[in-house]
Amino acid sequence: MSEGNPYTLYDIPANSAKHLAWSPSTWKARLALNYKCIPYKTEWVEFPDIAPLAERIGAPHTSVGSDGTLKYTAPIVRNVRTGSTVSDSYKIAQALERDHPEPPLFPPGRDDAIEAVERAFSTDMALPSLGLLAARTHNQLNDASKPYFRRTREELLGAPIGQFDTPEQWIVVRDTLAPIAAAADARGESDTFLVGKTETYADIIAAAWLGWVRRMCGAGTQEWAEVEKWHGGRWGRLVRAFKKWEYVDDPSQPDEAV
Repeated sequence: MSEGNPYTLYDIPANSAKHLAWSPSTWKARLALNYKCIPYKTEWVEFPDIAPLAERIGAPHTSVGSDGTLKYTAPIVRNVRTGSTVSDSYKIAQALERDHPEPPLFPPGRDDAIEAVERAFSTDMALPSLGLLAARTHNQLNDASKPYFRRTREELLGAPIGQFDTPEQWIVVRDTLAPIAAAADARGESDTFLVGKTETYADIIAAAWLGWVRRMCGAGTQEWAEVEKWHGGRWGRLVRAFKKWEYVDDPSQPDEAV
């Protein structure tokens, strides 16, 4: 690892974009790194290899199964110089904010609002969006990850992947986003950003999720065009505001969703 890349970001590859990156969870970490102009290098790891990797490099688990099994997920960020590791996109963003405070992603007085957006996307939005996009995501994965993804996501959904890829599910997802948009509208500070007049980590959460939708649907599809128009066009404006930070490792090579 060169001196110019003090961090390694571990991500899950697919073929849904120019530079393989698709996961909304890892895009949250990547966008935080890119927004703060922190050099890093991506290393790709397939779903079944995440736990062995995490155990090998000493990355913390992110949850515990009902049987006591430790669960490991991507993203993981490793400080190459110190060997320290952080798992979970929210904790990664907080660690980057502590060590690289400028430009800020957690401005004073905004923590509660940012946490509310995080909860909305990680709880309220999680199953509706997974149901909608699980089959499309599966189809974009490498063969090494497909069985793991299908098994674990069907356990979460309680149904075959693809069962909820329906017009009705798009309405569910749109309506689940509505309270987030309404809260931002009520603040009256920006018609683009969610909790202030400029970018915060709340916007990264939304931009990463929206990027997943765009990559799975296709940037030129009618489905994506409709999402951009939801809630007065707020989501389309937010995505366009973050396009300059959508790159993998090299800012001169922007990501291109297909």
